[in-house]
Order: sequence, then C-alpha cells, then structure tokens
Amino acid sequence: MSFQIKILLISFVVATVLGLIVLPILKKLKVSQEERSDGPKSHLSKKGTPTMGGIISIISIIILTIFTAIIYTRNNEGELVKRIIPLLFAAVGFGIVGFIDDFKKMVLKNTEGLKPSYKMLGLLIIAVCFVIYILNVLNIGSDIYIPIIKTYVTIPVWIYIPFAILVMLGTTNAVNLTDGIDGLATSVTTIIVACLSVIGVIFNVREVIIFGSIVCGCNLAFLLFNLHPAKVFMGDTGSLMLGGVIAGMALMLKMPLLLLVIALIPVLETLSVMIQVTYYKKTGKRVFKMTPIHHHFELSGWSENKVVTVFSLITLILCIVGLNII
Repeated sequence: MSFQIKILLISFVVATVLGLIVLPILKKLKVSQEERSDGPKSHLSKKGTPTMGGIISIISIIILTIFTAIIYTRNNEGELVKRIIPLLFAAVGFGIVGFIDDFKKMVLKNTEGLKPSYKMLGLLIIAVCFVIYILNVLNIGSDIYIPIIKTYVTIPVWIYIPFAILVMLGTTNAVNLTDGIDGLATSVTTIIVACLSVIGVIFNVREVIIFGSIVCGCNLAFLLFNLHPAKVFMGDTGSLMLGGVIAGMALMLKMPLLLLVIALIPVLETLSVMIQVTYYKKTGKRVFKMTPIHHHFELSGWSENKVVTVFSLITLILCIVGLNII
C-alpha cells in the first residue's frame, strides 16, 4: 500500500473522529443559518442545521499536512515540504476568510456577515501571496499547459500573475455558488481533486498527489455528515477552502485551463447566476426558475439526491475526458 493511500485513509479516520467531536459543539453553540425565504420550500425544513462544518476539514487538513511534513522532513525531503506549504496556505487562507464571514453571521448574528469588499480583499491577499510564492520561491515559471494540443506555452509574468489570481478568485467563487444542496459541493469537488491528484501521478508532481490525497480523505469523511439529509453544512468556511484547494492544485500542475473541463459544473453554476442577473436587469424576466442552476432543477421536480448524483456523474465523466486530453 503506497504512502498516498495510507495518508488518504488516515485523513478519513481523523476527519471522521473530528466530525463526531465538532458536530455536537456546533449544535450546542446553535451555529445554524436561516434558510432563504425565497428559496426552494423543501429547504425550510433545514432550519437549525449546524453550519461552519468546513472547520472539520480545515483542522483535519492542517493536522495531516503537518504530520506528512514531519515525515518527509525526517526523510530529508525538505524541498517537497516547501512545495506543499503554498497548497496548505491557499486552502487555510481562503477557509479563514470564509470562517470570519460565517462567524459574524452565525455566532455574532450579524446577518450581513463580512462586507463583500472586505471578503474580496481577504481572498485577493491570499491569492496574491500564493502566486508570488510559487513564482519567486518555488520558481515554477509562468508557463501553462494547453490541453488537447498537449504543449506548454510560456506567457509573460505580468500577464500570468493577474491571470493566476483571477483563476483563484473565480474558482473559489464558483465552488461557493455550488454549495447549496446537501453533499453537492463536497461530492463534486472530491471528484475534481481526485482527478487533479491522478494528473499529479501522471506528471509526477508529488506535492499535488500528497495534498490531494489528504483533501480527498477529509472530504469523504465530511460526506458522512453532509449527505442528504445533512447533519451539518460546510458554510463559506468549507466552500472557500475547497475553491482554494482546487485552484492551488491546478496552478501547481500548470493546468488552470483544464478547470474549464473538469470543473464545468462549478463554472455553469457561476454562469447561470451571471446570465440570470444580466437578463433580469434588461428584461425583468428570468431565464431560470432560480439560480444557482441546481435550484432550477430542484424547482423543476428533481430531488436533492438526484441533483447531486447527476452533477457528480457529469463531473466524473468530464474528469475522464480531462485525463484523456492532457
């Protein structure tokens, strides 16, 4: 059994145990969100369900990454540890921004949460630090891999930096919008992270393999509590963290363009909101019954489990396509 499989299984166990500890605490603190009054009526029954569950994954990822770093340091593989650090930084950094937003809403009962401008500033700072680190410390270069034609193209640093930052912010926002149905964001992102980890195996990018294995293990454990009917929601704490994970791994692999294929579901979730808002402002009419688009299918008669199953299968198929065009 390889170390990566072992670390995935250990991550699953650690996150499961931590979930059993944290969930009662969240319930006791009554850290729950109000469901949208204009949302699907079936969601009103979820009122009182604990949120901020993403803290379970964040703590687990920190513990397992530190554990892994200690092992590799003892094996004189400090260079590998140095390459894992930015991935952990992106995940935890974005997660902390989400945690502050959730904390203000759920604990301090500030319905507005973190101001959008402050939230974006926080995400921007994390993204800038990550991109500068991988360029100036890891020296990975400003080349990106072009799927299908299977070649690398080097772009000027002054173009790469804003492009990479945009990838991180866009991916984070997309995953955040995907989080709206029990188990949806967790299931879809687990498949995407697994795909990126497999690509890491193909191209021998060890830090991506290791970190991806840790995240997959933690996500699978979180699904035990997050599948319908959810016992806990991840909140912005979890969704922003997962967005940082996916964007960070894609950039380390030099394959941000591949996200347009393997992460098409989060992309479509974002586009549905943009289309709805733009069309409504111009015509006063709606294209979809409700956005993000998973709510459109709910209002069209699909059960939550069906939406999650279909969206996950589509993501799986797209990941298989992605593996065949790299």
